[in-house]
Amino acid sequence: MAEQNFVDYVKIMFRSGKGGAGSSHFYRGPAMPLGGPDGGDGGHGGHIILRADPQEWTLLSLRYKKHIFAEDGQGGRGGLKSGSDGDTIIVNVPLGTVAKDAETGEILLEITEAGEEKILLPGGRGGKGNDFFKTSTNRAPKYAQPGEPGLEKWIILELKVLADVGLVGFPNAGKSTLLSSVSAAKPKIGDYAFTTLTPNLGIVESRPGQTFIMADIPGIIEGAHEGKGLGHRFLRHIERNSILLFLVPADTIRNISEEYHILLNELREFNPDLLDKPRILAVSKCDLIDQDLEQMLRETLPEGVPCIFISAVSNSNIQKLKDMLWKQLNAE
Repeated sequence: MAEQNFVDYVKIMFRSGKGGAGSSHFYRGPAMPLGGPDGGDGGHGGHIILRADPQEWTLLSLRYKKHIFAEDGQGGRGGLKSGSDGDTIIVNVPLGTVAKDAETGEILLEITEAGEEKILLPGGRGGKGNDFFKTSTNRAPKYAQPGEPGLEKWIILELKVLADVGLVGFPNAGKSTLLSSVSAAKPKIGDYAFTTLTPNLGIVESRPGQTFIMADIPGIIEGAHEGKGLGHRFLRHIERNSILLFLVPADTIRNISEEYHILLNELREFNPDLLDKPRILAVSKCDLIDQDLEQMLRETLPEGVPCIFISAVSNSNIQKLKDMLWKQLNAE
């Protein structure tokens, strides 16, 4: 996916339709010059609805839309004729889309299942015509309800990538190389920081008939939780992953435990709930070290997290890693 085509944030003014006014009308005819009330009801204003579209991967289709307005309901008429409802606007969005009130930051809704539809802004109800208000004691009401107004809001749509496994690591930790080796995904790979600027998804087959989705999240930097680099934009994609796979390269200038805990702290500061997710630590680029150095590095591994030494280049322990991930994903 071209980086310029990956859009995970848009801000749009949405407006639902207002309801049509009820009619205050009385029947008039040659045989009935003073007929009773026959005012019809106003039509319902159109809703704004978000619908999950599995074919959409980004918010690119909404990138240049600044205003999306639903149609107003039509007013009622005489002869008990109701006004037509305003057309509802359905906005297709990718799975993982979150809608927020741009002023308060309140989460209005989330789209997480294929085919799911949720009303973002309901249209106003149509007003009742005067026929609705006639009673045995008031046979000629001269009033009718106005339609309800629609709702208007600036709303932020954010995309949080949905994946079973999210790769967490500093730039150049080998995340893109790993994803390309275990799936058909072809992320941009280079020996420099921030090669990856957008999340990449790949379908991993651990064994025949056993598949899961892995996401290469762009590299975190120290201070990402404060918004450094593109911290907030990167970190929010981790929130929807079931398992976090931490990658620390064997040739890190820090020791493995220190780098792991720095990454863990960035997640903790951004959203403490992320620490409740299952975690696995993979020490990458092990083709660069010999067995003696690997044994020395094992003595520096952090406690309390399953660890594995891998190399996507030499394919060392890649199958074992996939089996670990599959077992964790299917653990009760």
